[in-house]
Amino acid sequence: MNDTQLSKRLAYLLRHAPHEAGLTLEPGGWVPLAPVLAHLRVRREDVERVVASSDKGRFALQGERIRANQGHSVPVDLHLAPLAPPATLYHGTHPGALDAIRAGGLRPMNRHHVHLSADPATARTVGARRGPPVILTVDAAGLHAAGHAFYRSENGVWLTAHVPPAFLHFPVA
Repeated sequence: MNDTQLSKRLAYLLRHAPHEAGLTLEPGGWVPLAPVLAHLRVRREDVERVVASSDKGRFALQGERIRANQGHSVPVDLHLAPLAPPATLYHGTHPGALDAIRAGGLRPMNRHHVHLSADPATARTVGARRGPPVILTVDAAGLHAAGHAFYRSENGVWLTAHVPPAFLHFPVA
């Protein structure tokens, strides 16, 4: 298995299906590394390399424990403290999602939080996964002032429960 495949399998296991390896997410989202290695049939060095080379910082490795930094669809408390966001954040999406976003805002869908980027370039990369990206600007300061909580994951992704349409700025077509 190459590093890309291992990264995808780690993400799936740690974010969506820990039960497939008999794992239970501990506080902070941590799991013991040994059963992950056994389940995936890889060596520690392979996982260390994938964690260290992840351009998005998807994982954290601490001693004999590993976790996904965000993006979970299974119940987990990552122990992130609420934090005041920068005035503006960004969200990358694809044109096919715009009507639903205009109607209901940004929703976490099958995850715990909406993921936001600190800069347009990162949002563009995220949005490009499904075709030509569309970058939305989020009035994070206004949303925070309205009482919405924000968190920042270990890899710098900003998280919030929902972004109503009133706090979104859409690019002019």
